[in-house]
Amino acid sequence: MSQDLTELFGPTGPLARSLPGYAPRDEQLAMAEHVAVALEGRETLIVEAGTGTGKTFAYLVPALVSGRRVIVSTGTRALQDQLYHRDLPAICGALGRPVRVALLKGRANYLCKHRLEIAEQQAYARGLRREVATALPKVRAWSHVTKRGDIAELPGLGEADPVWPWVTSTRENCLGSECPVFDECSVLAARREAQAADIVVVNHYLLMADLVLKEEGFGDLLPGADAIVIDEAHQLPDIAAQFLGYSVSTRQLSAIVKDVQGELLLAHQMGGGVDAALTGLDAQVASVIAATAGVDSRIDHAQWPEKLIEALNGLAARTGELADALAPIAGEGQGAFARLRERLEESSVRLHALTAEEVDGGVRWAETSARSVSCHYAPVDVATQLAALLEAQSCAWVLTSATLAVGEDFSHYKRRSGLARARSIRFESPFDFANQALLYLPKGLGDPGAPGHTRAVVRAALPVLEASGGRAFLLFTSHRALREAAEELLVEWGNEPPVPVLVQGDGSRDHLLRRFREAGNAVLLGTGSFWEGVDVKGTALSVVIIDKLPFAAPDDPLLKARLDTIREQGGNPFFDEQVPQAVIALKQGVGRLIRDQGDFGVVMICDTRLVTKGYGRAFIQSLPPMKRTRELQEVQQFLRDRLAEVNGE
Repeated sequence: MSQDLTELFGPTGPLARSLPGYAPRDEQLAMAEHVAVALEGRETLIVEAGTGTGKTFAYLVPALVSGRRVIVSTGTRALQDQLYHRDLPAICGALGRPVRVALLKGRANYLCKHRLEIAEQQAYARGLRREVATALPKVRAWSHVTKRGDIAELPGLGEADPVWPWVTSTRENCLGSECPVFDECSVLAARREAQAADIVVVNHYLLMADLVLKEEGFGDLLPGADAIVIDEAHQLPDIAAQFLGYSVSTRQLSAIVKDVQGELLLAHQMGGGVDAALTGLDAQVASVIAATAGVDSRIDHAQWPEKLIEALNGLAARTGELADALAPIAGEGQGAFARLRERLEESSVRLHALTAEEVDGGVRWAETSARSVSCHYAPVDVATQLAALLEAQSCAWVLTSATLAVGEDFSHYKRRSGLARARSIRFESPFDFANQALLYLPKGLGDPGAPGHTRAVVRAALPVLEASGGRAFLLFTSHRALREAAEELLVEWGNEPPVPVLVQGDGSRDHLLRRFREAGNAVLLGTGSFWEGVDVKGTALSVVIIDKLPFAAPDDPLLKARLDTIREQGGNPFFDEQVPQAVIALKQGVGRLIRDQGDFGVVMICDTRLVTKGYGRAFIQSLPPMKRTRELQEVQQFLRDRLAEVNGE
C-alpha cells in the first residue's frame, strides 16, 4: 500500500487534483503509512501529530483504501460533524470510492416517541415547567415528518433547550425491546444504519458505552469492526474512568419519580401504594439536599457529615420501597414499570455501596449545590480495565491526538491507558512556529498562587491586547479566576470596551465562538472547554493568554487517590502524574493559536514557574519551537508588524 499512499498524497495525486488548497506534507504521508501498517497487522498504534500534520486525512485515507470496516471515535460533536459532513465526502469524492458512511450520535441526540408521549401526559396534568410544555407541540409536529429523529434537525429549538431531556432517552430510562414504539425507535434505526456502513463516526462516550455496557436491544457496533481509530485520544483515560465508575444523584432520583408519575398517567393506572412511596422518596431527596447545607461543594467520602450518610441511607431505603411498591404493576407484563423497578433497585444498591465503610480500588466523593447532591465512585486506576477492553476486540487500534507525549516521551499516556506494549510515534507540526509565533513570558508577575495574580495577569495583558486590537483568547485554569478577570476588565475598560468582550457562561460555547469569529477583533475569556477542540483560523485569533500552568485542582478526590497510589508504588506523584498531565493540558491551550499555514500570533503564559522552577523546562520543551521573549516592546512590535502586513500597510 506504501506506493499507493505516496501517489494518493503526492503533488499530482487525486487529493491534490480534487481538493482546493491541498498541499502534500511529509508528516501526513509518514503518518498514513504507519496507520496502514497498523491496519494490516491489526496492531495498536499511538500517534502524536502536531497541529497542521493533517492527521484526519492521514488516518481516513488508509482506512478507506484498505476496504476494511472502520469505526472513528472523536472527542467532540463538532469534530464528528466535520468528519461526516466535510472530510469523508471530500476524500471519497477525490478517491472515486463510494463508501457507506454513518454518523452515530449518543441517545440524547435522538427523539424518543415514548418519552414524548409521557411528557405530553405530564404537561396535561400540569407537571412540567411552562417552557417545556409549550415546546412539546412543536416537537410532536416535527415527529410526524422527521426520518432520522436527530434533534439537530428541528429549527427553532437549540440543542440546549430544556425540552430535550424530556423527549429523549438515556441508557437508564430506555425500555429497549419492551418499548411500545420500539419499531419506530430512532436510536435503533441509527444503529442499524451504522452496522451496515463501512465507516462509522461515533464519539468517545458512545464507544465506551459499547465497550463497557454492551447495551441490550441495540446490537454491538464493535464485533464487526476491523479497526477503531480514536481521535483526540488524550481524553480516553478520563472518559473511561466515568464509565468504569458510577454515580447517584438527587436529580436522577427526582427524574425517576417524574417517569413513574408519567407512566402511571399513560397506563391510566391508579397510584395506590405507589403514591405514598413517591411522596416518601421526594421528601427524602429534599432531606439529602438539606444535609449538605453549608458544606463544601466537593467533599471526599472521609469528610461526609454523619447527617449526610444518614440521609443517603434513608434515600436507599425510600428508593427500595418505591421499587417494592411497583412490583405488582411490573409483574403484570408492564415493561415500563419493570424497567423503572430495575433502575430503582440499581440506585438503592449503589447508594448502599457509596455509604459503606470501605470500598476496594476506588474513591468516593460528593458534589453539592443549592438544588442537588451527587455521589460518585470511580476506580483510581483504569489502565488495567481499559487495556482489557481494548484487547478484547480483535481489531487494529489507532489512538491519535496533537497532545499525547511529554517532549518525546509517551510513557505517561501509556501508563494511564494501559497500553505499555503499543507502538508509538510522534510527528512535529509542519508549521513554521519560529517565524509564525512568539512565546511571551512577562516579567514581574510574582507568585501565581498569590491573591492578586489574576489582576496582575489582566494588567500585563492590556498593552498586548492594545497592540493586537483584541483578537485574543484569555484562558484560565479556574472559574474563579475567569470571573475575577472579567470584573477586572470591566474596571479597566468600563461599560464600553474598545473591542467586544465575550465571557464563558454568557452563552453556549458554539454561540460564543460564532460571535468571536464574526467580530474579528473580540476578546474571549474561557476555562476548560475553550482550551481544546476550538479552531479559529486567521487574524481573528492572534493572541492566546494563559493565566497559570494548568495543574489539576488539588482537591480532586480522584487525583488525590491516584497520587497516593503512585506514592505507595515508590513513584513520584508530582513528576509522574501532575507535571505530565499539566504539560499535555498546556499543549492543548497553546495549540489554539496557530491553526493554519498563514496564521501568526503571540502565546503569553503568565506563570513565573516556567523560568523559576526546574520542571519549567519540561513545559517549554514540549511546546512548539517558538522564539521566546520577556520584553513587552518586542511583543507589541511583532503584533503591529504582522497585522500591518495583513492589512497591506
